[in-house]
Amino acid sequence: MSMAYLGTAMKVDVVVVGGGPAGMMAAITAAECGAAVCLLEPNERLGKKLNITGKGRCNLTNSCDAEQFLQSVPRNGKFLYSAYYQFDSSAVMAFFTELGVPLKTERGNRVFPVSDRAFDVSGALEKRLRRLDVRLVRDRAETLVLQDGRLAGVKGSQAEYAAGQVVIATGGVSYPLTGSTGDGYRLAQLVGHTIVEPRGSLVPLCTKGNLCAQMQGLSLRNVSLRVFEGNRRVYTDFGEMLFTHFGVSGPVVLSASAHMRQFGKKPYRMEIDLKPALDEQSLDKRLVSDFTKYQNSDLINGLGDLLPKKMIAPFVSLTGINPHQKIHDLTKGQRRSILTVMKSLPLEIEGPRPVDEAIVTSGGVSVKEVNPSTMESKLLEGLYFAGEVLDVDAYTGGFNLQIAWSTGRLAGMSAAGHAKG
Repeated sequence: MSMAYLGTAMKVDVVVVGGGPAGMMAAITAAECGAAVCLLEPNERLGKKLNITGKGRCNLTNSCDAEQFLQSVPRNGKFLYSAYYQFDSSAVMAFFTELGVPLKTERGNRVFPVSDRAFDVSGALEKRLRRLDVRLVRDRAETLVLQDGRLAGVKGSQAEYAAGQVVIATGGVSYPLTGSTGDGYRLAQLVGHTIVEPRGSLVPLCTKGNLCAQMQGLSLRNVSLRVFEGNRRVYTDFGEMLFTHFGVSGPVVLSASAHMRQFGKKPYRMEIDLKPALDEQSLDKRLVSDFTKYQNSDLINGLGDLLPKKMIAPFVSLTGINPHQKIHDLTKGQRRSILTVMKSLPLEIEGPRPVDEAIVTSGGVSVKEVNPSTMESKLLEGLYFAGEVLDVDAYTGGFNLQIAWSTGRLAGMSAAGHAKG
């Protein structure tokens, strides 16, 4: 169902700017608390970005405990303490179950709708908004309206919306085709808020050289990845990754990118342990066994039991050994070189892919200027922030949507309480 267009002024208690997950949650919560609410969204439909999350399946939260959740938010996690405890993952799951969206939990505590359809999540939210008589208006917020230094509403491109409480939930700048154009940053700056420079997080990474391009399309499971900033290890993860024409992607790489915040200032590299289940001694025994089996073969033809076919030639090039050397002629030192590359395949990181390829935005409204207990601006009474517009971001696995639900809930509750108080 498309949203209405109203060309006249409207007066409500709370205006929510942005119809993504945080905005819809804020509007629902404010309306449940008795406030008259208007939700502004320039897109034809609500939840456009939500509908493509999790490859269209919508990983809507992670059923972990509070400690694990906060550890999964590398950027300003402590700021979310109050918001998460008031609306944690179990509360989110109960909320959607009550809306008629049955849920299931998969590997890594990732929570999805049983239907595997993100549209069921956005559809349930929109249905709830309509039942609560939230006014859904297709309009883009142009500026905040101030009267005598006090917040008085929002001026859109089509109309003006009078309200003493405004929630900005416009998202970041990732996936710009879904409407994430940075409008919220501009609105926040108009009233003096500091914007931490937005950049992509959970983003694929470009590597130096053509090693990855030679393995383009190859997906690896159950590998261990280590990230180094200079000589300091800053992150370790285990899981799946993908080689591409530009470098690397996949879940462990996307999460690793959240720890690479100094591109251009510090060098980054990765090491991939292709056989994390085997320590070096066990792996060496396996190499000896395989090399005995293939002792009369060229090296390039003797690694098929340990490595995917597409990886073998690039892998051998990293060892510095002639790919056509007979296995029975390998020295102990050469076998050691093979073992070393297998346990720590090196990749030099050139930088991230463009922000419009990122899953989320790192940066945004400085959390130092937002009250973590209410999500209200410390600079302008009645102004609230929720979701990705804030300088908070997390790993993959449902954590970023949990941030949207928790901050949206708290912002909506606070705005309604202020309006009715």
